[in-house]
Amino acid sequence: MGQVLHGCARTTEAVRRAIQNSQESLRALSKRYGINPKTVATWKKRTSPSDLKTGPKEPHSTVLSIEDEAVIVAFRRHTLLPLDDCLSALRPTLPHLTRSSLHRCLQRHGISRLPDVAEDKPAQKNSRPIPRLFPHR
Repeated sequence: MGQVLHGCARTTEAVRRAIQNSQESLRALSKRYGINPKTVATWKKRTSPSDLKTGPKEPHSTVLSIEDEAVIVAFRRHTLLPLDDCLSALRPTLPHLTRSSLHRCLQRHGISRLPDVAEDKPAQKNSRPIPRLFPHR
């Protein structure tokens, strides 16, 4: 399977590796590969030819503090309530809490989905064949 590049990518891993291993000047490399000298300088500085992840290194909330998140996570793990019930129970303590920020917090900590419990589900009934009301001749 080939390498997946985003739409604006001008370099592949092979080109990046060649840039990193080359002793030529930035200008010569940029002319050879048809890219900006700043791009060549960027790949010269990096230790790996693979792309870095986009976005923050450690995702965090802009709305909730670390203490707020700790309260939410402890509450969810202790009570195992659904999302909307957690929201209504935590709103008096955290008035700035929204449903979306609560859901994002639970996703970040890997507890957004409740575990399946067999007692919660109703027992399935045995299905019987439906009688034919209008038999065809």
